Amino acid sequence: MKGKIIQVMGPVVDVEFDGYLPEINEAIDVVLTNANADRLVLEVAAHIGDSRVRTIAMDMTEGLQRGQECNATGGPIKVPVGEAVLGRIFNVIGDPVDEGEAVSADAPRWSIHRAAPSFEEQSTKTEMFETGIKVVD
Repeated sequence: MKGKIIQVMGPVVDVEFDGYLPEINEAIDVVLTNANADRLVLEVAAHIGDSRVRTIAMDMTEGLQRGQECNATGGPIKVPVGEAVLGRIFNVIGDPVDEGEAVSADAPRWSIHRAAPSFEEQSTKTEMFETGIKVVD
């Protein structure tokens, strides 16, 4: 599911596909050749007709060119979840930015677009919340 960039306006990038129209919120990967990063992730925000989509870049669009190839991933942006991510710092696409170890490929990943948990799934018990700030606690 290859496409090509047809317009770049700051963080907004228009992409055209041949015979395929990615879903809203689908991730699109762009392979970069500059030294700052190896890829850029775009997220489909709107369908603008004629197999074209308007996307939002999840990082800087510096160096993107009209006609540059990109690939639809077939799904939304997914980030790691669970015990492996506790205490870690991640960017919007789930890459660690805290100079720690890379998260295992086996770690579960969830879409960044999810429904809120139902009230039955949420805890309603009263408990102390320790902030670590003496005056507040």
